[in-house]
Amino acid sequence: MTMRIRMLRLFARENLNFLLTNRIPRRFATLFIGWFSKIEQPLVRDVSIAVWRLFSGLDLSEAKHTRFRSMHDCFIRELKDGARPVDPNPGILTSPCDAIVGACGPVAGTELYQVKGFPYSLSDLLGNSELVETHRNGHFVTLRLTSAMYHRFHAPHDCRVERVIYISGDTWNVNPVALKRIEKLFCKNERAVIATTLAGGHPVTLVPVAAILVASIRLHFLDVLLHLRYRGPNVLACDTSLQKGEEMGWFEHGSTIILFAPEGFSMCEGVSEGETIRMGQPLMRLP
Repeated sequence: MTMRIRMLRLFARENLNFLLTNRIPRRFATLFIGWFSKIEQPLVRDVSIAVWRLFSGLDLSEAKHTRFRSMHDCFIRELKDGARPVDPNPGILTSPCDAIVGACGPVAGTELYQVKGFPYSLSDLLGNSELVETHRNGHFVTLRLTSAMYHRFHAPHDCRVERVIYISGDTWNVNPVALKRIEKLFCKNERAVIATTLAGGHPVTLVPVAAILVASIRLHFLDVLLHLRYRGPNVLACDTSLQKGEEMGWFEHGSTIILFAPEGFSMCEGVSEGETIRMGQPLMRLP
């Protein structure tokens, strides 16, 4: 009886979570929070951050600065020097961000999954036939950033960014509840496809996916902010070299990055679904 009650409570919580985050006007809510979070009025800032800390377990002990102009300023905070040591092994691809590991493993041809029983294709996500063939039978890992996490992301290896493909879309929540209910969710949401080539010639692609309240991505190597009001061009050429661990950009709040590597890469020990990983820690091994 106790187990049944627990299951009913869990089901009720999941239903409530899904209704609250996905049955509201998602675009309006996202645009509103984008505006509200940038208000620099001290009372609004302090109350907003206090409420955020209360419900998310936000820890600012590693932040480089502890005084913020706005809630947005706190969201995109930098960390103290040395807070995220980067594995220097050239045979290791490191995590680009702090995250909880979601679905990960080999790509079956061009098919992968967001959670068990919910497959999607490389073509639907990447929207580029060349990249689809590049990562056919490769490996992938889904990295979910929670709202309290460090929101900046970094180069997983010495690499060159060659282009960014921006794909407009929805802002479904990307939490586990929604992933179990909305098919091809990542393929529906706003996202940027960042194509890179590692120093050794291996292609690696990062796909930051936006979500409700989080549909804005800043990349240091582009002079535009990618967000819901951005209207093109959709393919932006780049030629930027980055060192392993160098900052690439940030999410306005927190969301998901899906990383793709070609055939021959393998997951590092300890990288499995549900585990927490930090930026700079080993993620995949190069061939």
